[in-house]
Amino acid sequence: MRGLVFKGNRTIALEEFPDPAPGPGEVVVAMRASGICGSDLNLYRRAAFDRRVVCGHEPCGEVVARGAGVSERDAPTGQRVMIHHYRGCGRCWLCGMGYTQMCREAEVMGTDINGGHAPLIAVQASTLVELPPELSWAEGAAIACGTGTAYAALKRLDVLGRDTLVIFGQGPVGLSATQLAKAMAARVIAVDPSVERRAMSSQMGADVVLDPTDVDPVATVWELTHGEGADMSLDCSGNSEARVQCARATRPWGKACYVGAHGTATFEMTPDVIHRQLTILGCWTFNRQLMAECARFAVERKVELGRVFTNTFNLGQASEAYERVEAQNTGKGVFIL
Repeated sequence: MRGLVFKGNRTIALEEFPDPAPGPGEVVVAMRASGICGSDLNLYRRAAFDRRVVCGHEPCGEVVARGAGVSERDAPTGQRVMIHHYRGCGRCWLCGMGYTQMCREAEVMGTDINGGHAPLIAVQASTLVELPPELSWAEGAAIACGTGTAYAALKRLDVLGRDTLVIFGQGPVGLSATQLAKAMAARVIAVDPSVERRAMSSQMGADVVLDPTDVDPVATVWELTHGEGADMSLDCSGNSEARVQCARATRPWGKACYVGAHGTATFEMTPDVIHRQLTILGCWTFNRQLMAECARFAVERKVELGRVFTNTFNLGQASEAYERVEAQNTGKGVFIL
């Protein structure tokens, strides 16, 4: 088979790999959709790599083969599945919770082990989450990372219909958070410098959309909340300035959650955090149970998760795909296989 490989310095190529065979406890999944995540840009921009793996960590497809110890009941042939894209030791308490990404021996698909940008992938049967028939392959791929991350963050914040939530960053994760928070009946204030992404945010249901290059988002959020601040905030940008604004836009006793990866932020601890009794939360993806819950929520609340996609590609269009993702003025991209 041919899979996509990051070669360094924004180069990506289709290269030959052996067709995977399932080992003990494993299944082979035929990829039907493999999402492109903003966090992939860190690999895309890297100068060099010490290993050669198929990239992509938002896999969704159907079971086509089983290894020893995996029964038809465990993973029926043809079952539509999302994949929790980590592999852990399986012994520690974090693996026991399903948070294999936090295991000391964790490996990440697309970075440490082969990922989903290829026709086939061999994975542990324990990583599979059934994809409801009401959801498309692409929607399953979105839940496998970006949309699932947004849902997990909203769960950590415990969003309710009475809450005002300000979301910094309206890339694919932020747009999904806007869409899901509206389905939870929250009032959403969305912040992003991209005119295209602000337009998408409005279409997703954001009550107020702010351009941080035109207004002071912190002052504006406080004005919109009668001088009290937002009940909670969520940073999906990874931008150091936005991260600080995320905390400062939140009311006393409020909660600020951070999912945007990498980089730094500098807080004035006394006024920004301590004197306002602020609760700061970090949220790193999810476990299999939350993936399944996110899918059920989307089906039951009729959330059209596919609206986050603006571009579909085949594997031969990989260079164009990652150039568009890096431009950061569109919604989500996905490879359809």
